[in-house]
Amino acid sequence: MTTPQRGETDRPTPRMWLGVLTVSVGIFSMITVEQLPVGLIPAIAGELAVSTGTAGQTVTAPGLIAAFASIGIPLLVGRLDRRVLLAVLLAVMAAASAVSALAPNYGVLIGSRMLVGITIGGFWAIAGSLAMRLVPGPYVPRAMVLIFGGVSVAAVLGVPAGTILGEWLGWRAAFGALGGLSAVVLVVVLVFLPRLPAAEPVRPRALLAQLRNPGLVAGIVATGLLVAGHYGAYTFVSPALLDVSGVPAGIIGVLLLGYGVLGMVANVLAGPRAARSPGRTAAVIAVVLGATLALFPVLGASPWGGAALLLVWGLAYGGAPVTLQTWVMTAAPNSAEAATAVYCFVFNLAIAVGAAASGLVVDALGVPSVLWLGAVLVLLVMVTVRRAPARARP
Repeated sequence: MTTPQRGETDRPTPRMWLGVLTVSVGIFSMITVEQLPVGLIPAIAGELAVSTGTAGQTVTAPGLIAAFASIGIPLLVGRLDRRVLLAVLLAVMAAASAVSALAPNYGVLIGSRMLVGITIGGFWAIAGSLAMRLVPGPYVPRAMVLIFGGVSVAAVLGVPAGTILGEWLGWRAAFGALGGLSAVVLVVVLVFLPRLPAAEPVRPRALLAQLRNPGLVAGIVATGLLVAGHYGAYTFVSPALLDVSGVPAGIIGVLLLGYGVLGMVANVLAGPRAARSPGRTAAVIAVVLGATLALFPVLGASPWGGAALLLVWGLAYGGAPVTLQTWVMTAAPNSAEAATAVYCFVFNLAIAVGAAASGLVVDALGVPSVLWLGAVLVLLVMVTVRRAPARARP
């Protein structure tokens, strides 16, 4: 199989859409593995005898490594077929998840999560730019929605299912199941994804050149602020529901399922709007998400209030990944892979910094302070939206 080139056909073939769907499944796998500890932090902390904040670093570790991997891997692999690269990364992901499931202590667990970070960074760095290579130009926005729908499906199925499985069989079983999932996705990539030779290897000069693009820099700053604010708070969503809202532990997985369903809805709604105006769409997301986080300690101080705000939270953030990626691709249409690598670096670094800072804040000041800090960071996105590209490419 060869890579379908834009312009070769007016309409995408079913085979092209199957390739897009395969990338989406890969994104689903990566996000599920990355975010799985969110619903299991209390259980991990209890069994391994560490604090809640320390257990939260199981999200920080892969985010920090992924940030540098998203830059380093595209530079190292040169012209390596991107299909082969995705397959290798998924194989490493499966092995790392197995190690997490068997980890005898916190140190081994963190080590395996750092290995996970390498795979996440490499996958993210190229996945977003593949939409432009898999379908003809007019269908790229739709392909972006489908690819980043994997993020929402992970929230709908992956993280809640992992949380529920952890509640029933223990957190180790949840990590083991993800190892099996990654192996299945590896087979799917090898069977259904076409060959994707690199058109032009990413060079350090190309990465640095992205910093001279004002619209792209604004999108990168918006990404850092929004992602740090969101993940800083979301890393401790289980303690927030338990301690702030008084939600019974047994229904947290169900509530996260509702969060994910609304996130999927938001992804579908935000995609076309981001294609028309990424800045305006990002502004709406920032206002709703920032307000939700700020009000959570006040209006979420009961089980019903916390559940309602969690659902609004999912609706607000669900459209963020596709909106931010569309902003970046619109600002740098002729250097998609290099721009995406820079974007992924900031995205994953923001996850790591947000989770790390929040772990310190939680241990020192409590969960409500993390929610307020997240709100401030998210609302600062409003400073950047005026420099967003006016319209995505048709």
